[in-house]
Amino acid sequence: MNRLLFIALSVLISHLSLAQQDDAFPAAKEKIKAAKIGLFTNRLNLSTEQASQFWPVYNEYEGKKGELRSNMRKYNAETRNLTISDDRILSDLKELINIRQKEVDLEREYQGKFLKVISARQVAELYKSEQLFNQMLLKRLSRRENNNKK
Repeated sequence: MNRLLFIALSVLISHLSLAQQDDAFPAAKEKIKAAKIGLFTNRLNLSTEQASQFWPVYNEYEGKKGELRSNMRKYNAETRNLTISDDRILSDLKELINIRQKEVDLEREYQGKFLKVISARQVAELYKSEQLFNQMLLKRLSRRENNNKK
């Protein structure tokens, strides 16, 4: 089953690369989301009842986490701009620390919310599955970029 899921993810990720070239990114993003849902549901062994309660909480968590990451990218980009003042760089560096703390606080908050819906073992598997999914995406996209360079 895992091999079949991996193949499905590979196909969907390859569609992402193609979709970016064809300017159809929203459709590819949906396919990736579907692959993620399939992988997580499988690896966490979610029951139908658990899944119906888990996904709204996870989607909310992912949205808030995405906002924090977006802010982090903004401040990281600004600190690389060496034409700004030292005071501004220091201010941005402090803000990056604040954002990382908000990420930790968010994880703590949502871990509690997840535990109301799924078991501690499933929460641990969720974190592993997130890492696995991200690694698979990065690996596939990296492979795709390398093939395009040839």
